[in-house]
Amino acid sequence: MKTVQRVIRDVPQHWVGDGFPVRSLFSYAGGNEFDPFLLLDYAGPHDFAPDEAKRGVGEHPHRGFETVTILYQGELEHRDSSGSRGAIGPGDVQWMTAASGVVHEEFHSRRFANEGGTLEMVQLWVNLRSTDKTAPPKYQDLRDDQFPRVVLSDDAGTVRVIAGQFGDAKGPASTFSPINLWDIQLTGKAATTLTVPSGHTCVVIVQKGTVQVNENSLQAVELALLERSGDSVVLEAKSESRVLLMTGEPLGEPVVGQGPFVMNTREEIRAAVTDYQAGKMGRLD
Repeated sequence: MKTVQRVIRDVPQHWVGDGFPVRSLFSYAGGNEFDPFLLLDYAGPHDFAPDEAKRGVGEHPHRGFETVTILYQGELEHRDSSGSRGAIGPGDVQWMTAASGVVHEEFHSRRFANEGGTLEMVQLWVNLRSTDKTAPPKYQDLRDDQFPRVVLSDDAGTVRVIAGQFGDAKGPASTFSPINLWDIQLTGKAATTLTVPSGHTCVVIVQKGTVQVNENSLQAVELALLERSGDSVVLEAKSESRVLLMTGEPLGEPVVGQGPFVMNTREEIRAAVTDYQAGKMGRLD
């Protein structure tokens, strides 16, 4: 069994742009213990009144990693300099590979802004190996009905497989390194033991309810980081709960970041800034 290394709770909220009230549950700025994961922002739940304003984050660049947006409530619109664009709603996932460099924007959809409603989402940054940081940008528009669901034994709940493998079910997301991303609904009727890869970084985020994670009690918007050794995690919900569990094979490479760029050296960061300023990452029309 993986041992809980530490629990993160009571994270203050701040705004990203004018559309995303987030709690940053971890960031690579505090060290590389979450490798290959760089950052996780939990946005909402937050109620927005109907508004004609265009709320969100305007044009900005990324290089060297991937952004994964899991939407639970609301609706978002995305477009980027590779020509990709789209809107995602509840249950959908937007997986954007910035890699060699992309410019994008992300806003509440026009419909959501006009009608108002509740926004709830997770945005995860996933690092890339040095050899993959020069890959061309890519965009995966993943819909809720694409994700296989696995029913847990003893009516404990269900697992929606976004990436990686859960039993015989394989998630549709394409990843550069071994990653599992599981969206778990727990009924509160029974404990469940999940098999996870030994050697992987393992993170459990409770999004709703109260859940015992290997004897450690977590409530909504709290996170447990587990040791890499061991191959199982026990989850026991006290009521209906939702959990995001992710594991990833550590890359073990230097991480140097500045704002929207995450590379391996300071020289590569300077090159990213120069390339963006020169328009080499493209522009939005």
